Amino acid sequence: MNLPPTALIIGASSGIGAALAREFARNGLRLALVARRKDLLEKLAQELSAVETRCYAHDVAEYDEAPVLWQQILQDFGRVDIVVYNAGVLLPVGPEEYDFGADKRMVEINLLGAMAWLNPVALTFGRTGRGHIVGISSVAGDRGRVGAPGYNTTKAALSTFLEALRNRLTKKGVHVLTVKPGFVQTDMLKNAPKTFWVISPEQAAQDIVKAIHRRAQVAYTPERWGLLMNVIRHIPSFLFRRLKI
Repeated sequence: MNLPPTALIIGASSGIGAALAREFARNGLRLALVARRKDLLEKLAQELSAVETRCYAHDVAEYDEAPVLWQQILQDFGRVDIVVYNAGVLLPVGPEEYDFGADKRMVEINLLGAMAWLNPVALTFGRTGRGHIVGISSVAGDRGRVGAPGYNTTKAALSTFLEALRNRLTKKGVHVLTVKPGFVQTDMLKNAPKTFWVISPEQAAQDIVKAIHRRAQVAYTPERWGLLMNVIRHIPSFLFRRLKI
């Protein structure tokens, strides 16, 4: 029996994760939805009842649970074709503030949670020779900006981790996509001091699905961020630090 493609979204309860779930459902994919807020997951699952959807309550900072839950999801669905790590937090840190507690929490969720999940996923996909891994990074990781240095660091590290997975897994037939959104209209946006080119989670989700289909390595959403960040990455450091961005 041919099973329909299955997508696992970690961080599916709101924002880009929920929008991706809706976009995948429109394409007929079965869904495994993971997030800390089970009530929101169940509400989303009811909305997407046209496709098989299962909810799993999980805090990504509980690292030991990730490989166990991964195996449970594989058992429940028989196969998983796409895994999206979307869990992330942006905690407010003022321009004159240095807050290790906030930095530590962002590392735990944005980076270590991703590693806890994507390592066992990479092992499984590498053995089967198929699958898509999608990590939601950020344009914030492309340079060390003065705003939110801890958040910037987690996204830079996540992008590097995803690149390393890509370099390991491409030859085995596994696709690894790094997504770098700009400003998206989500709860996280309230902690961003300055915003422009703000897009909806739905637009981001549509861009991500298109990038998966074309097996892109890195996808900026919206695409014009790629052009801007190419310029910003090449600004000399002595000039960049004066921009106060």
